Amino acid sequence: MILYLSVFVWVQFRLVMHYLSEMTEEQTLVMYSGHPMGLFPSLPSSPRAIITNGMVIPNYSSRDQYEKMFALGVTMYGQMTAGSYCYIGPQGIVHGTMLTVLNAGRRYLGSDDLRGRVFVTSGLGGMSGAQAKAAVIAGCIGVIAEVDEAPLRKRHEQGWLMEVTSNIEHCIQRIREAKSSKTALSLGYHGNIVDLWERLLLEYERTGQLLVDLGSDQTSLHNPFNGGYYPVQLAFRQANQLMTTDPNRFRTMVQESLRRQIKAINKLTDAGLFFWDYGNAFLLEAQRAGAEVEKVGGGATEFRYPSYVQHIMGDIFSLGFGPFRWVCTSGDARDLAVTDDIAATVLEEIGANVSDRIRQQYNDNIHWIREAGKHKMVVGSQARILYSDQRGRVCIALAINQAVADGRVSAPVVISRDHHDVSGTDSPFRETSNVYDGSAFCADMAVQNFVGDAFRGATWVALHNGGGVGWGEVMNGGFGLLLDGSEEAAKRAKLMLNWDVSNGVARRCWSGNTNAYETIQHTMEENRQLRVTMPFPVQDDAVLDRALQG
Repeated sequence: MILYLSVFVWVQFRLVMHYLSEMTEEQTLVMYSGHPMGLFPSLPSSPRAIITNGMVIPNYSSRDQYEKMFALGVTMYGQMTAGSYCYIGPQGIVHGTMLTVLNAGRRYLGSDDLRGRVFVTSGLGGMSGAQAKAAVIAGCIGVIAEVDEAPLRKRHEQGWLMEVTSNIEHCIQRIREAKSSKTALSLGYHGNIVDLWERLLLEYERTGQLLVDLGSDQTSLHNPFNGGYYPVQLAFRQANQLMTTDPNRFRTMVQESLRRQIKAINKLTDAGLFFWDYGNAFLLEAQRAGAEVEKVGGGATEFRYPSYVQHIMGDIFSLGFGPFRWVCTSGDARDLAVTDDIAATVLEEIGANVSDRIRQQYNDNIHWIREAGKHKMVVGSQARILYSDQRGRVCIALAINQAVADGRVSAPVVISRDHHDVSGTDSPFRETSNVYDGSAFCADMAVQNFVGDAFRGATWVALHNGGGVGWGEVMNGGFGLLLDGSEEAAKRAKLMLNWDVSNGVARRCWSGNTNAYETIQHTMEENRQLRVTMPFPVQDDAVLDRALQG
């Protein structure tokens, strides 16, 4: 069955490439969960591709039923940027993690200066591997545990991990040394993250010294029982064997391990550690395992520890900031360098006349984009990412489009974004975890984003179930837009990007977010055609009581 599906996938891939090679501007490629349904007549103004993944009828959306449908090849897990055909390698998560760590320092430690501060986490895979690079760019000491030696060695060979050790005592020693000298360091610990947390707790109990300031976890808890998380009781090879020979016992051991991990983290946070959930279903699975993560009096999306959206990045999203990205279709590094300079210059010009809070975000991204070339982030496509608000995204897109028209950039550029953003994703334990009006579990925003981008000029659009937190836990809407230097491309970029951001800001405003309220008000002042239904805070609760009593 696995061999059959593998062959079938490659047949589908070749068929997609064939359709793309012969399609005209009056056809649209329709994709059903990886299957090319075909080319259908459409308008030149229509998207050239419509992509859906994992669209299962709600009453049949259990995890067990999904597994059966996936095995049959009739549906699939959409992921986030990959599901929208706009994945640009690990660069996006490096940048997002860097911003998260920087803003965690501001919120929890009260400082922009992270020298000598220690960030402990786990995972060095395709996404989580970015943590090592991001920690060093942010200036702190990143200690990342990884049970699988292969990705750990890979990150070391590519220079993202500065040091590797499998000796936990040596790990503790290097933390002490780097903390004392305030040297930026990325240290990979080849071992289980539970062992590392328990050893840090033991050190605190023995010496009274807390060696860790910030903590999180990026193991793949959206897939906890099939290799996403390895229990501390077993070696890596033993775990892989048990996973297949006795899955029920393996599940039990994973849940025991999660309870141990949370127990150590809880004690360290009592001592002063600041811990957050990275939106990877870590606390959700810990709760299911019976770990002590409940927040007394908390809502449906709240745990003892906040998600990084609730405490760190959520307010930034509500200002309209998020991961704007582009790919130079020429494949020429010189074109990427030109677009880097264009983006930095645009943000510098805009950033001179904004509030301090917004200027701080601009400055973080200007620093990133000016330094991006030095960090060798490009894998495959000549692509770049930065965070910007609505105005910045539109201005960068228009400036790049003009550069294509002028010949300063040799070929068209495709713009897109991650779904880890203000508007593209409904995910109650991640992107919309700070939406507290009861709508965190509703998917209207992602669906409206998908549809709205389509008729405002996107070159392709995607809607999919899954991504980051797992199938059934999130709905994502994505797009791609070609900038070919034409006036039509400029018109589409302006219209679509304004909608793509304001959609999410308006939704967050209506839920009661003050940042979003101020942002959408300002946006309406700049664009008189935009009219958003605004909430009116109730000053006197007695008014509500009287209204409800009739």
